Amino acid sequence: MKRIIYQNESGGVSVIIPTGELSIEEVAAKDVPQGVPYEIVEDSDIPSDRFFRGAWVMGDCCVEHDLDQCKKIGHAKRREMRAGEFAPYDDIIAKQIPGADAAAAENARLQIREKYAFLQELIDTALTPEAIKSALEAAQ
Repeated sequence: MKRIIYQNESGGVSVIIPTGELSIEEVAAKDVPQGVPYEIVEDSDIPSDRFFRGAWVMGDCCVEHDLDQCKKIGHAKRREMRAGEFAPYDDIIAKQIPGADAAAAENARLQIREKYAFLQELIDTALTPEAIKSALEAAQ
């Protein structure tokens, strides 16, 4: 199935999926902003995995990933995951909850910091979006 892709004003890639009521050229003329270059591509030229959708850019013939943007998305996800793991221990430390072992909580926080420092390194050195996603999935 054919799709229309173009770089939108926010820097991402817009994808138009024709309904079949109009020819693909008519859809492009109607829906692509005036003066914006576009491509008509096969749906297989568009990534099926939307994990890094915010890092899509127009390639020569298809949608590609901007690796630096993928890393930014990966780091945001890493920080979100780390914050979720820190939360119960942060409460113990900050609220000084009676009966809670603050030393054990601090030790757990240290292990979490080490885990996510390693994940940060994996993301920073990744050569593909797939490597970033695999590292994030392995850390969950």
